Amino acid sequence: MMIQSLREQWLSKIPGNVLAGLTSAFALVPECIAFALVAQVNPLMGLYGAFIICSLTAIFGGRPGMISGAAGSMAVVIVALVVQHGVQYLLATVVLSGALMMLFGLLRLGKLIRMVPHPVMIGFVNGLAIIIAMAQLEHFKRTTPQGSVWLQGTPLWVMCALVGLTMLIVYLLPRITKTVPPALVAIISVGLLSQFMHLPTRTLGDMAHIAGAFPAFHLPQIPFDLETFRIVFPYALLMAVVGLLETLLTFNLTDEITETRGRPNRECLALGASNVVSGLFGGMGGCAMIGQTMINLSSGGRSRLSGATSGVMILMFILFLSPLIERIPLAALVGVMFVVAQQTFAWGSLRILGKVPRSDALVVIAVTIITVFTDLAIAVLCGIVIAALNFAWQHAREIRAEVKSSDDGTRTYALHGTLFFASTANFQELFQPQTDAQEVIVDCRHLHVADHSAIVAFETLRDRYQKTGKCLRFANLSARNRHILERAGVSLING
Repeated sequence: MMIQSLREQWLSKIPGNVLAGLTSAFALVPECIAFALVAQVNPLMGLYGAFIICSLTAIFGGRPGMISGAAGSMAVVIVALVVQHGVQYLLATVVLSGALMMLFGLLRLGKLIRMVPHPVMIGFVNGLAIIIAMAQLEHFKRTTPQGSVWLQGTPLWVMCALVGLTMLIVYLLPRITKTVPPALVAIISVGLLSQFMHLPTRTLGDMAHIAGAFPAFHLPQIPFDLETFRIVFPYALLMAVVGLLETLLTFNLTDEITETRGRPNRECLALGASNVVSGLFGGMGGCAMIGQTMINLSSGGRSRLSGATSGVMILMFILFLSPLIERIPLAALVGVMFVVAQQTFAWGSLRILGKVPRSDALVVIAVTIITVFTDLAIAVLCGIVIAALNFAWQHAREIRAEVKSSDDGTRTYALHGTLFFASTANFQELFQPQTDAQEVIVDCRHLHVADHSAIVAFETLRDRYQKTGKCLRFANLSARNRHILERAGVSLING
C-alpha cells in the first residue's frame, strides 16, 4: 500500500509534473516579490518564504498538486506591524502564526471547511480571480518622482502586444500539443523574442534583484516577554485565520478539480510547520496560492513532485539562475496570470444567478464583492453568516403541527420540524391554551429538539397551560430529546 501511494504521489507522470512545477515557479517569483514589497520587506524574504513553504507543504501536506507560497492576503495583514516594530517582529509573528496553524490541525478542525456553503466557494473563487486580474494592472504603470503613472506610447503598446501574444500561445498551444505546459512555452517564447528583438519592455529584474544566498537560521532578535507577545499575537492570529481560510478553500477547489479527496488536517499541520521554519530562516509567512495552484493543475501537475519542483526551483533562481530569470519580461507573466484569472472565474455562476434561490445568489455576489474590496476572511465569514441565517429562516418556517381531537375531548398536536432558536416563536403560535381542550398531548415523534432555546420553549408552553389549569403532556419523545429535557429539569407532564 505504501509503495503504491509513493508511486502515485511522487513517481506518476514525472516529466509532466516537473514541467508543471517549473511553470508554477516562474509565476511564483513576481507574485512573491510584489507581496514582499507590499509588506515593505526585502523581496528575498518573499522568495525565501516561497521556497520553504512551497517545498514543505508539497512534501508533507495533505493535498498533492496545491502550490503554497508567500501570499498577498497575509502580506497585507502585517504591513502595520513592519512599519511600527520592524522586520524582526514580523519573523516572530510568522513563527507564532505557524504554531497556531499547527494547533488548528492537531485539534482536527480542518474538516470544518466542509461546512462552507457552495455559494461561498463560488464567491471566493470569483473574488480572487478579479483580484488576480486587477493586480496585473500595476505592471502597466511606471514609477516617477510624482508617483505611479500609466505607461504611454511605445512601452504601452509593446507591453500590450507581448501580453496578448502570451495569452494567444496559452490558449492555442493545447490544440496543437499537450505534451508541454502552454504557460511555460509562452513565458520562454516571449522571453526569447524580447531578448532577440531588444524590445523596450520591463523585466523581472526591474522589480527587484533576486540573487542571494541560502537562507540562514536565526531566532528573531526581539525581547521574549509578555509585551512582545501582546504586540505579536493579534497579528499572528489574523495571519493564521487568513492563511488557513485561503488554504482550505483552495484545498476544496483542488479536490473538485482533481476529483480526489485530500487530508485537510494534515495540510494545516504542514502549513503551520512550514511557516514556523520560514520565520526561523528569514522568510515571510504564506499559505496556498490559488493562481499558482491553477497554473500547476492546468499544466498537468497532480503529484507532490510538481509542488516540490516549484519550491526547489525558487531556490535555484536565488542561488544560481537570477541573471537569466531577471530577463523574463513581466508582460509574459502578466499574460499568464490574466489567463489564470479568466480560467479561475466561475463564469457558469453568472448563468445560474437567476436560477438559484435569491439568498444563494446574494451570497455569491456579496462574497465576491467583499473579497475584492476588503478581506478574504471577512468575505467568507459574511457569506457563511448570510447562508446560516437563510438556513435558519427556512427551517424556522417549516415547523408545523397536525391537530386531532378524540372522542374523550383530548386534543393531540403531532409536531413536525426542528425546534431551535429561530422557530420557537412559530412553535408557540401553534398553541392557544385559553381556547384549547382540557387535556392536550404534544406528540414529539417527528420533532427534533436542537438547542437551549427549544428547552425554554417547552418550559414556556408548559407554564402557559399550567396558568389555565389544563393538562399538557409530551409524548413519543426520542431517547435523545427525552434526555435533553429531563437533564434540563423540564417535566414531561403538567396538570
